[in-house]
Amino acid sequence: MTTYSFRLFIAGQTVRSQEAVANLRLLCDSRLRHQYDLQIVDAIQRPELAEEGRILATPTVIRLSPSPQRRVIGDLSDHHRTALALGLPDASSHSEEVRP
Repeated sequence: MTTYSFRLFIAGQTVRSQEAVANLRLLCDSRLRHQYDLQIVDAIQRPELAEEGRILATPTVIRLSPSPQRRVIGDLSDHHRTALALGLPDASSHSEEVRP
């Protein structure tokens, strides 16, 4: 099973930042069944990481693995578009098979 790795850049504890964190966790929990790693980076507290990641706006999420890297900027509230942009599997692909 593939483990996904994400780095989410936020700017402080704003409502927009909190929404991005909540949206990404909800999306990953529903599509990846907890098979993911998430690092949250406050670009204000860690500007060197933001510069290294070439972050121009927050919130920005980077899918680090599997390769290739993918980025999404915004609060991630459109789960369908975010999942497509990050290359996540469909939520239905994790449904339990029911046998009679």
